[in-house]
Amino acid sequence: MYKYLITSKDFYTCDVDEFCKILANQIEKHQPTHVLFRDKENENYADQAAYFARVCAGYENLKSFIHQDINLAKRLNTTGVHLTSMQFDEIAKAKDFGLQVIVSTHAKEEILRAKDLGADAVTYSPIFSSPNKGEPKGVENLKEILNACDIDIFALGGILTQEHVKALEETNVYGFASIRYFY
Repeated sequence: MYKYLITSKDFYTCDVDEFCKILANQIEKHQPTHVLFRDKENENYADQAAYFARVCAGYENLKSFIHQDINLAKRLNTTGVHLTSMQFDEIAKAKDFGLQVIVSTHAKEEILRAKDLGADAVTYSPIFSSPNKGEPKGVENLKEILNACDIDIFALGGILTQEHVKALEETNVYGFASIRYFY
């Protein structure tokens, strides 16, 4: 099962040196296959994203993604971009740039739309209880989604423990994405 580490200012700080150190330590500790730079409030987002891209480039076979900003992802030569559920209209542009595309989804219809528009993968959330993310969908719902949708799906939301990961492994989901699990 693939592992998708998502950064957050709350855990990774805006101090560049500390950010790079923490990110490298977490990559080495958890061995994720995918990493997303996501920090919605950082005034120096592009600058810190450049440091993120440099850290990730030091790891063979690690896929790096920038949140929402297709042009920045292309400029920094990351693997791809992670688009929100409000950015379906940008999938084609990202694909034209040669970027892999992951889209945040919360319903079967969104997953199918993302696939039809050319996304490579989606996150589907929230699976478990997660602050301010609404009612958890649960593992049984995830199984139904996996049976109905033919695209790589990362389970997301409230994944904190090895027990959560074990429950997800039993669904044959493509992978899981988390902030707090990896910190």
